[in-house]
Amino acid sequence: MQKVRMIAQGRVQGVGFRWGVYSLALEIGGITGRVWNNDDGTVEILAQADSSAAMAKFIQEIRKGPTPFSKVSYLDVQLSNFPPYPDFKIAN
Repeated sequence: MQKVRMIAQGRVQGVGFRWGVYSLALEIGGITGRVWNNDDGTVEILAQADSSAAMAKFIQEIRKGPTPFSKVSYLDVQLSNFPPYPDFKIAN
């Protein structure tokens, strides 16, 4: 299982970004985790997938911006280790 922690910077709050990430995870399938806003204006994502191809597509689509009004100027992606999530949810 591949687990990553992502922090998205740019126009990512107030533009449906978290909903877009959630919808993208469901659309690709096989991706579970959490997405939430941080106080510093970034959005944090914990994601896990059995398929490295699914995870690569998920990351690629997030870099593009999952909604028409979002613009990701920087996406930090790090391998991570966190307890497994049974689903994908918006945390806040």
